[in-house]
Amino acid sequence: MSRAVLIERPQSLRLVPAEPALPGPGEAVVGIAWSGICGSDREVFAGSRAGEFVRYPVVPGHEWSGTVIELGPGTDPSLLGKPVVGEGFRNCGRCPPCRQGDTNLCVAKYEETGFTQPGAWADELLLPARLLHELPEGADLRAAALLEPAACMAAACLKVQAVPGERVAVVGGGTLGMLATQLLAAGGPAELVVVDPREDRAELATRFGASLCPPEAAQGGFDVVVEAAGAPGSARLAVSLTRRGGRTVLTGLAGVETEPLVPAELVGAAVTVHTVFGAPSRAWSHAVRAFSAGILDPVPLITHEFSLEKADQALALLADATTPTGKILLHP
Repeated sequence: MSRAVLIERPQSLRLVPAEPALPGPGEAVVGIAWSGICGSDREVFAGSRAGEFVRYPVVPGHEWSGTVIELGPGTDPSLLGKPVVGEGFRNCGRCPPCRQGDTNLCVAKYEETGFTQPGAWADELLLPARLLHELPEGADLRAAALLEPAACMAAACLKVQAVPGERVAVVGGGTLGMLATQLLAAGGPAELVVVDPREDRAELATRFGASLCPPEAAQGGFDVVVEAAGAPGSARLAVSLTRRGGRTVLTGLAGVETEPLVPAELVGAAVTVHTVFGAPSRAWSHAVRAFSAGILDPVPLITHEFSLEKADQALALLADATTPTGKILLHP
């Protein structure tokens, strides 16, 4: 009998038995190796996620890695036994955004693994096989569990199109910021700076090819700025660090913004501001290729691991502001 972590309603979480998944036409069953926890999972548990983006009861888990253990009719038989990760948005593939490659902006009814469809805080996951991305044989599945947030940062990097020799900054030195830093470092910037108040993140920044700078000391003039903090004021800081005519991409959701962007300032600076919501298929491909080539190394970002039985403890740790955490993983 399989197991899954079920959030029946906000603040109610328990480990339950789950019937083995039976794949239908075009579907695959993945044996989960590792699944990640992020702030949106904490929102699901707390009940603070916007109602249109969650449906209770739900098995969370949109960040994961695993191995294909069963396939339904009409799927590629070569996938069986392959290590994989998979996209979360259950896009229709037919609407104008999907046809244009923006599969994360599908106009059909919102459906996403771990929010409205059963997720990967479980032994097994059933999903459309077309959403799978195959990994190399022997891939580190523990590290690969971070490819979902990496895909979101890949989407940001593709938006701003940094070219070799440009000055680049990343606002935020958490998991997302450090994943973006690695992807940007691979493009050969003349300067790469992570802007973050925590001095303990300097070692990781250096490891990934960047220097660390506290926000109060950061100087502007960057060609490209990626905002990955999602904190009040981080969007305005990112824009202020961008040179006139430069490019900024915002990825964070700060909630109540204490320092909103001022349209007149944007116009005066002629800054191009992009935004990212999730990751389209092309960004997933970008992240998977970088990981498979050894350019993207998520391992140093993992700080804690828990069994499925201790998912409640993992969530409590994530919510504890007194304990510094990186990526927290669950392991069936």
